[in-house]
Amino acid sequence: MILEHEGTHTNGDSLTHEQKTGSYRKNATQSSSNQEKKSDAQCLVIHAECTEWLRRPGQDSKPIDLTFLDPPFNQGKAYTSHNDDMCEEDYWLWMKEICQLTRQKSSDGAGIYFMQREKNCEQVLRVLRESGWTYQNLIIWKKKTSAVPSSFRLGKSHQIIVFATNGRKPRVFNKLRIDPPLPAGYKPRENGMLLTDVWDDIREMTSGYFAGEEALRNPNGSRAHNQQSPIALLLRIILCSSSPGDLIFDPFAGTATTGVVSSQIGRNSICLEKDAQNFGVMTHRVSFPRASDSVNRFLKDYTHTDSLVQITGLHEGQKNRINGT
Repeated sequence: MILEHEGTHTNGDSLTHEQKTGSYRKNATQSSSNQEKKSDAQCLVIHAECTEWLRRPGQDSKPIDLTFLDPPFNQGKAYTSHNDDMCEEDYWLWMKEICQLTRQKSSDGAGIYFMQREKNCEQVLRVLRESGWTYQNLIIWKKKTSAVPSSFRLGKSHQIIVFATNGRKPRVFNKLRIDPPLPAGYKPRENGMLLTDVWDDIREMTSGYFAGEEALRNPNGSRAHNQQSPIALLLRIILCSSSPGDLIFDPFAGTATTGVVSSQIGRNSICLEKDAQNFGVMTHRVSFPRASDSVNRFLKDYTHTDSLVQITGLHEGQKNRINGT
């Protein structure tokens, strides 16, 4: 692993020496029993507020090819470094600025996946449209846990992810084929099925014990980050809308799932995080790969996809990874 310290973006007294450097690059050259792939992909982790960073000129000579935008949802949660109870108007103006600044730094046809609560669908579509993005899909990510009940409306069991592009058509769109379990009475599929805009086969990171081994935990067993994104979700987004060598951007990286996934399939990434504690979690995670962070167990879900070896950035000798080995 290669670390390049790039200057200070924080004055946090509680940070370690490595965290106080503010950012570093990690080359995806590690090798373990579950991650055999070696590549020149770099994961740049930066301790910075995203709008401030995006406003700075010349942050990266290479344009952004794909963005995963999963911001705080402004629902009054307790964040150390963020007010999650903003005025609604201010919150959506903030989202619009982020979308505008990101698009200005994106390549022609670059994609953005904006995740939000289902009740904010109208606002997400408006913000993307007004900031110059072109709508492509409204993805329904159906949760596997119990629905959130209500006394006067249907229970809520999904989140929305809006896929949009910088221009009329995406620069990259890989037609993924999946083979989820069949409902009773359906005939077996020989070649799986094309991915649709309803994703009901990816398990969310639930709270507590049931989050499984993938959840990052503190020494006392508590969750290090309650909004950690699952490996399977980022793998699908990145495989669908990017190619090996592309630059993936996450302005609210949290636990750096975007960077962890990107590095394993030959994509470069920039992960921003303004919270000092979360930044510490991110740097540790990308520095010390875990077996539970391997994408191998999920690649087999896409075995019916044409040119999967090329899409994943693997070479012929690594085809065994597609079978989860």
